[in-house]
Amino acid sequence: MAKKVRVIDLSLEIREGLPGVLGAQIKYLTHKDSVPEMLASWPGIKPEDLPGGFGWSSETLTLNTHSGTHMDSPYHYYPTMAGEKSRTIDEMPLEWAYGPGVVLDMRHKKPGEVIMPADVQSMLKKMKYTLKPLDIVLVMTGADKHWGVDIRKYVNDYAGMGREATLWLIKQGIKLVGTDAVGWDRPFAVQAKEFRETGDKNLIWEGHFAGIEGEYYQMEKLTSLDKLPPHGFMVYCFPIKIFKAGAAWVRPIAIVEE
Repeated sequence: MAKKVRVIDLSLEIREGLPGVLGAQIKYLTHKDSVPEMLASWPGIKPEDLPGGFGWSSETLTLNTHSGTHMDSPYHYYPTMAGEKSRTIDEMPLEWAYGPGVVLDMRHKKPGEVIMPADVQSMLKKMKYTLKPLDIVLVMTGADKHWGVDIRKYVNDYAGMGREATLWLIKQGIKLVGTDAVGWDRPFAVQAKEFRETGDKNLIWEGHFAGIEGEYYQMEKLTSLDKLPPHGFMVYCFPIKIFKAGAAWVRPIAIVEE
């Protein structure tokens, strides 16, 4: 008897009307508007030869590789990693793009707080789980609940992973991580404020810049992590193959056996 499974979509949609890299420009070609293209592609046919006088639909998008749910490669963080050339998104080993998933519930952390190794270790202890190499670690901040409701809070109100926590995960053999927030790091405004107050350059993009020392890929703008168990499920998240790019769009899914 086949096992019963749930397939959970962990991605946000790409759509117009959102600021910066959150959104995109989409030109929609309707079934009626495309009729001239159809006639040009099949010389000799007339509009009345098409079913109902309709052709195909198609869309043209103008967007950033970080629009919507996407995956960053090490090249996005820095040109080199541990002295070697950083891999781009098309160079990702595909065996890293699927594997056992682990959800770290960090919703108790306040917006703007940094997530430290002790936070990660404490949650793993609470879950009674030990990370294995190539586990896919997903950080749940709760930020996705602001998506489509309050874009200001979505961009500014979430906890982020710090440098030390990121490096700790890498040392456990983790190659792919993700977050339901707009970014892996804390909000830029928070990091910038602390930098102005302290002059500490290590605060700048600290989670991402951890990739200078250890290789890892990361997904941003995930959603529905609250529908997953803490562990015991599989994640599949293959990025679009864009030549020599630092990031690409991805539609991650989780498979949960009932």
